[in-house]
Amino acid sequence: MTNDALIAALSHLVSEGRNPETMDIDLLSSLEIVQRINQQDQLVPVAVEKVLPEIAQAVDKITAAFKLGGRLIYMGAGTSGRLGVLDASECPPTFGVSDKMVIGLIAGGPEAILKAKEGAEDSPLLGVEDLKSIGFNSKDVVVGIAASGRTPYVIGALHYANEIGATSVALSCNPDSTIADIAQIAISPVVGPEALTGSTRLKSGTAQKLVLNMLTTASMIRLGKSYQNLMVDVKATNKKLVARAARIVMQATDCDESLATQTLEATDYDVKLAILILLTGMELGQAKKQLEKQDGFLRKAVEHHQDK
Repeated sequence: MTNDALIAALSHLVSEGRNPETMDIDLLSSLEIVQRINQQDQLVPVAVEKVLPEIAQAVDKITAAFKLGGRLIYMGAGTSGRLGVLDASECPPTFGVSDKMVIGLIAGGPEAILKAKEGAEDSPLLGVEDLKSIGFNSKDVVVGIAASGRTPYVIGALHYANEIGATSVALSCNPDSTIADIAQIAISPVVGPEALTGSTRLKSGTAQKLVLNMLTTASMIRLGKSYQNLMVDVKATNKKLVARAARIVMQATDCDESLATQTLEATDYDVKLAILILLTGMELGQAKKQLEKQDGFLRKAVEHHQDK
């Protein structure tokens, strides 16, 4: 695309427009600047609320893919790519899943996480190659993230996903975007022009972060990774998480710290097993079998025992 054509394309994007509420932002005091930014940020949850049905539709597809052994792949460039990598990297410690289950790909590779490689986003082929490099297949779900909705790297990936029969999802902050037209599911929270024109790491980035949080959290809950609102598949891999595991057991069972720690040690710090044992009095082996029978859903395992 020529420079003139690109300028023309950007001029039609809501996210690239000038915000009439911040035209004087360069004249304001520090407090006034952050107040103005905060006023704009308050528009973001409202925009996300309007696309909750599409987010839920994506959650259903992601959950179904996980149950079949598929993966969730985030793809983006710049801020969008970094947000995808961030959300993917937080899934293993939070939900106790493999780091191969949710993967974040960023245009330009891992180096682009720390140092901008914005030019890498201009190649649709690079998006395809990055998916092929991880063995992307029809069981997987790809979420293409682009505030503008026109990033070539993401466009190439979404087209490839459709070609091989995988599920494609677009996350952009412009209505009727290019990637929304390509993907099977389009999530388009329209947050309006940024406080600082074109700086889509602001409201657009915040909206993307909120949506990504929902996609993984809701999908993991649907897989049985929570008991009530507790993270019962958390892996105790450091001192803080060991303490958190004990606290979760205490919250779920109303036991004291000593009993929680003792039971966690007996279960090799398996939070679900510790809770199930304390709530039902089951032996370790019996508790393991019950959890397996209920596909890892702790609430179902507890209720099944109580119904006996």
